[in-house]
Amino acid sequence: MKGKVLFTMFGLLILGAFLLPGTIWAQAVRGVTETEILVGQTGPQTGPAAPWGAVARGTGLFFKGINDEGGIHGRKIKYFLRDDSYQPAKTKAIGKEFVEQLGIFAVVGCVGVACGMTVRDYYTENKVIMTSFGCSGVTNWIQPFNKYIFPIYPLYIDEAFALTRYFHEKMKFTKIAMFYQNDDYGRQGLEGVERYVKAKNLQLVATVSAEVTDRDLSSHALKLKNSEAQAVVMWTMPTHGALLLAESAKIGYKPQWGTSSTLSDPPLMMHITKGLWVGMIHSNFGEVPDSNHPLMVKYRAWHQKYEPKERWGVFYYAGILFAEPFVEGLRRAGRNLTPDTFTKAMETMKDWQGIGPPITFTSADHQGGKHIFFGQVQPDGDIKRLTDWIRITY
Repeated sequence: MKGKVLFTMFGLLILGAFLLPGTIWAQAVRGVTETEILVGQTGPQTGPAAPWGAVARGTGLFFKGINDEGGIHGRKIKYFLRDDSYQPAKTKAIGKEFVEQLGIFAVVGCVGVACGMTVRDYYTENKVIMTSFGCSGVTNWIQPFNKYIFPIYPLYIDEAFALTRYFHEKMKFTKIAMFYQNDDYGRQGLEGVERYVKAKNLQLVATVSAEVTDRDLSSHALKLKNSEAQAVVMWTMPTHGALLLAESAKIGYKPQWGTSSTLSDPPLMMHITKGLWVGMIHSNFGEVPDSNHPLMVKYRAWHQKYEPKERWGVFYYAGILFAEPFVEGLRRAGRNLTPDTFTKAMETMKDWQGIGPPITFTSADHQGGKHIFFGQVQPDGDIKRLTDWIRITY
């Protein structure tokens, strides 16, 4: 009889625990506790793409500010940053650490197409939320549709199409060439350029590619010069952008250069190209560094308070831009946070805007960002804005 009573009391205790609001429930969702939400990001702090590593550090700054404001619905964001050196094998290993050892709820950002592709399916299988995943505009994040991925970066195909259109229709160039990184990132930029020239019955005078590991771009520059291209669209990483401009300067080749928003940090690019970045036309997916937008003013104050030794630049505050929709999604999801409630909350966004483009997610379309604007680099490293926000889908 005594054993039966003990068994009944034990059962009631278990039932009571399940009925207590937020205790067992919170622990049942990986990466969500009563007081914390665990979030990870990989970013190249070392290696050839290290300038892009500022993105992950900028996200860290943003989370510090959010936490000091009280967090989201009583929870603070616990942030894990890992260096993958822009090497997919490292990203894959870190992904397993994030899920199996740290137990994260979401990843935000994570620079690199090839890097992101090594963990995309693994994260999906484990219902890891991926916001601004890959920090890139490839179609890999939306095709096939993935309920857990929320890209905000404009598609490279659309972005490259719009830049080529600007060169041809606004600047009247007819001889256009393409220099691109030979991976999904670069090839989708090439696809956008090719779509435009085909639509206008033009022809690219040259297409020149480089491997991520290439360091001698002298032959690449010579091919572009021999093509007599008036303008060159460049879709590559910062290191290759600097190397190509240096080699082109050596042989006296000075076309109009244009590039994607991935190289839209003029002071940094001016520094690593020793001033050769002047005149570069690039697309932008966020406010300019000295913008008086109220949020930019607020974030610059956070920068001075928390991380004054960091350089305030486009790549750095892009980490904020990429994390803003994630935090908004947390707010909309409420206290009952699960991958599914978060997903539904994100799908209520319509033309929501932080310091980036207007963001819209629906249950059928998770490509959130579809706007850019063009700017040109000035001798002092500032950006001269050439256009207003442009919707670039076609």
